[in-house]
Amino acid sequence: MENVTRRDFVRNSMAAGAAVATAATSAGAAQGAASSEGTIKILAISCSPRQGKSTATALGVCLQAAKGVSPKIETELIELAGLKINGSVAAGIPLAEGEQDDFPKLVPKLADPHVQGIILGTPVYFGNMSSLCRAFLERCIVLYQDKSVLRNKVAGVVAVGGTRNGGQEVTIQSVQISLFCYEMIVVGNGRPSPRHGAIAWSGAEGGVLKDEFGIGTVKGLGRRVAEVALRVAGMS
Repeated sequence: MENVTRRDFVRNSMAAGAAVATAATSAGAAQGAASSEGTIKILAISCSPRQGKSTATALGVCLQAAKGVSPKIETELIELAGLKINGSVAAGIPLAEGEQDDFPKLVPKLADPHVQGIILGTPVYFGNMSSLCRAFLERCIVLYQDKSVLRNKVAGVVAVGGTRNGGQEVTIQSVQISLFCYEMIVVGNGRPSPRHGAIAWSGAEGGVLKDEFGIGTVKGLGRRVAEVALRVAGMS
């Protein structure tokens, strides 16, 4: 078997990803123009390994706030729970024979030109993002070469911790570093209490929805992403 360096692998992966993304973009543009003229979409991606739990719940609130900004906004929640995403592929390590890889099915959604905003949500594990979030961000390298895929899309981050001050802001900043690398327009939650992003607490009595302060930042982030996305799209 021919030896392939990490640089060669990444270059080939990026080229392949760009081809997939370009095809998805063309198809998405045609479909979007036909069915959703005058609207944009904001995606929320839950990077929790537990489906339908606190991170997904917080993102649902975030999307509702985003949708409330304008009738021009459509939203969709994507949960990575249950999906197999191997981050090592981004380092040039091939999948094992027969190993499942679910990342390619996400590419058309990410590449859809109708999508102008992406909100990434992660639980806080040991003061940082989940391994699923890290793997997802690393695999997005296939979208990097085609600058039209993620470049200038608006991005925000929701971090959900088990304690009130459980590393949410550190986690948000860690995720944001990757988003900056993809040339995204990264925003915080804005007024009335500007922060790096949304900081939710799953340990509140009654669950994350009972964390009044945290949910306030979640709603603020949704509104902020929506406002900036509309402005970037020239629709504000």
